[in-house]
Formats: sequence, structure tokens, C-alpha cells
Amino acid sequence: MSSTGSFKDKVMKVVGKISNSRHMIALRDGIAQAVPLIVIGSIFMIIGQFPIQGYLKFMAHTFGPNWNIVVQQITFASFDLMGLIAVIGISYNLAKSYKDVAPLPAALVAMCAFFLTIPFAMHKDGSFWIPLAQLGSTGLFIAIIIGLFLTDLYVWMIHKHFTIKMPDTVPPAVSESFAALFPGLFCLLLVWIIRLGISFTPIETIPNLMQFIFKPLSIVGTSLPGALICEFLISFLWLFGIHGANVVSGVMTAIWLAAMQQNAVAFAAHKALPNIVTQQFFDNFVHIGGSGATLGLAIMMIMFAKSDEYKTLGRLEIAPAIFNINEPLVFGFPIVMNPFIAIPFIVAPLLNVIITYVAMATGIVAKTIGIMVPWTTPAIISGYLATGHVSGAVLQAVLIAVDSLVYVYFFKKADKRKIQEAANVKAEQEA
Repeated sequence: MSSTGSFKDKVMKVVGKISNSRHMIALRDGIAQAVPLIVIGSIFMIIGQFPIQGYLKFMAHTFGPNWNIVVQQITFASFDLMGLIAVIGISYNLAKSYKDVAPLPAALVAMCAFFLTIPFAMHKDGSFWIPLAQLGSTGLFIAIIIGLFLTDLYVWMIHKHFTIKMPDTVPPAVSESFAALFPGLFCLLLVWIIRLGISFTPIETIPNLMQFIFKPLSIVGTSLPGALICEFLISFLWLFGIHGANVVSGVMTAIWLAAMQQNAVAFAAHKALPNIVTQQFFDNFVHIGGSGATLGLAIMMIMFAKSDEYKTLGRLEIAPAIFNINEPLVFGFPIVMNPFIAIPFIVAPLLNVIITYVAMATGIVAKTIGIMVPWTTPAIISGYLATGHVSGAVLQAVLIAVDSLVYVYFFKKADKRKIQEAANVKAEQEA
């Protein structure tokens, strides 16, 4: 028993260190900084491509031709730049975590290196243009690698004093710029040499190389088995107080965001949507109420709680749960380190994965259309927005019912225990 506990503690200690490492935090926070702009872009995508045929005809022929494209220019300048935004955010947050390193110059060097990986195209008139797709989710893997590894190289050179030291009288902004000169030059030269080397191979470009390397991971990450594995890990880690979604998303977010944008491009072109498993698949259909699909548990507490403790907790938690915030429930119920409630906490979201995947794969429910619906959007509303179809809202209603049924037996048992515990305490006090 002690050996099992010791092994578990060691595993959780390792996982905790990984999830709290500066690189994982920089990756999480860097991508998170792109989310507001992704949401803004999604709003204008909805305006330009709202899935009602009469509205689409109106947008296509009112105020001039293709007004829907004009409206979505804000989408092109926000949603479609997630890779560029991510590389700046990741590099900035990573550099900021080190001592004696100015984060902004590091982020600017990473941005330039990111651009350097993109194959520019030349028009007949001699002008160059940059493929917009490479600045979006297509370039997200490159953004992560540049943001993490190249920034580490930059920081190492700063710490080794491969810099130009300016007098103390020079303004800090100027001093920081000159300090970045040699590290920035070396980093860009390194990326340029790698680019040149790859150009002499059949792969030809860095984006092609990334696609070749990460394509198997992308296929697994957007499959039903891959989704089930990811969801199991999210719930399992939460049971030990580790933010499972942050740990798993550090690896998988790039894949799910790329799948989301592929759906968005297909939807805008009125083509079949290629992906079922996207960021919205998890945010809006699997994690209803938060990790563990705990809206069902909150509903059961409101409906059936007899103990004073769970009655109070249910009233406090139902509002956050509607907006998919469940930390009060996870730590207040508690779910953390509670083997009994761990069963529905794992089973409910896994059922959500299976039901949602099958429903979308068979065409019963529309797939997500690539719109970044904020994860705090209440169910029913988010289901309609994410799929552009009432079937998405209906599916969420079904999932909430299923989750509630999964939790009801376990909750009633836990509630009885609380009533018994309160009775025992009262008996002791009277004695």
C-alpha cells in the first residue's frame, strides 16, 4: 500500500513539475494571448457567414458583390494570424520568466525568425507575397518551436554576455535593443541556414518538414481514440489537483486549433467540413460545466441534495457551472483525491466524446464550423454557435441529461454520507 502510494506520489510529482515548468507555462499563456483575437475574428466570421441561406444571399449581393468577404477582413487580420500572435506570446512569456532578459526584443527576434521559415512567393512583377495560411494555425507548430527553443538559445546568449554593453546613461530601450543585436543575429542566421539546407532536399520548405513530422500526431489527435485518451488524461490529472486541461492542451492545442481553422476555411468555401475533433469539440461539447462534465453534478445537487453542505454548495456552484467554471466544485465537493466520485468524473466526459463523435460522424449533428466560441459560453447557446445549426444545441441538451444520469447515483451516495456525518457530529456534541 505504501509502495503504491509512493509510486503515485512520484508520478504526480513529475507531472506537476512538467505542468508548472516555465516552458509549459509560456506555451499555455502564449497561446492564450491569441484567444481574444481568435474570438474577435470568429465574431466577424459569424457575421459574414451566418448559416442561413437567405442571409448569405443578402450578404453576397448587398452593398456591392461579396460583402461577406469585406466583413471578414477583420477575421483575416485576427483569426488568421494565430500562429504569428502565438510565436510572439510564447517567446515573450518564456523570456520574461528568465532573469536579466528583456522579453520584448526576444519576442521580436522570434517573430522575425517565424517569418523567415515561411516560403515567400514572387509575382511576375517581381513583388513578394506571404501566404496568409502560414501565419495562421498552419504555422502553429513552427510558432511553438521557434517560441520555445529559439528563445532559449537567445536567452542563453544573453546570459553568456554575447551582447553589446551600453553605458548606464543610455535609455533602457536603446540599451535593450543593442543587447539583442548579436543574439538576434545569430538566431536569425541559424534559422536561415536551416531554411537553405532544407531547400536543397525533396522536402523543400520548413512548413513541409513540420507537416511531415507532425502529420501522424495530427491524425491521432483528431481521431476518436486520440480524443478519448486526451480526455481520460485531463480528468485523471484533475483527480490529483493538477489542471489536466492545461497539461494536455500544452501538447494538443496546436492540433485542435489547426483542425478548427481547416473547418473554418472549408465552411467559408461552402465545402464539406473535414474535422470532427477540434477545440470546440472539447470546449463546447465534452467539457459541459468544465472538466469532468460537472454541470450534470451541479444539477443533481440542486435537484436532490438533502445534506446542508451539498445544498449550499449546489446553490453556490450552479451559476459558475453554467459558464463552465467548476473549480469550486472540484475542490469544494471535493472531487480531488475522491476515488468514489472519480468514476463519474472520468466516465461522463468520455461518454460525451463518444456520443458527440458518433453524432457528428453520422451526420445526425452538424460538425463545428470553425468559429471560436468562448469556453465560458453556456451550453445550448454555444452548441448552436459552434455548429451553426440547432442540432448542436439539441446534442448539448442530450449530453447534459446523460451526464446528470451518470452522476446521480454517485451523488446520492455521497449525499447520504454527508447526512450521516452531520448526524454523527450532532450526536457527539449532544453527548
